[in-house]
Amino acid sequence: MSLFMLPLAIGAPQIILIVVVVLLLFGGRKIPELMRGLGSGIKEFKNASKDEDAEKDNAK
Repeated sequence: MSLFMLPLAIGAPQIILIVVVVLLLFGGRKIPELMRGLGSGIKEFKNASKDEDAEKDNAK
């Protein structure tokens, strides 16, 4: 594994710590709303990426 990818190696203890911190910061009721927003943001990003790829293919 390269030195650049080392900080991105997340194991089970790190994931558990992140989940606990998120629960403490936002509480259980806000988590579904945050995840819905995150999901819609990822969906919009993918759609924009597909549109950009289609434009590049049409330009060729």
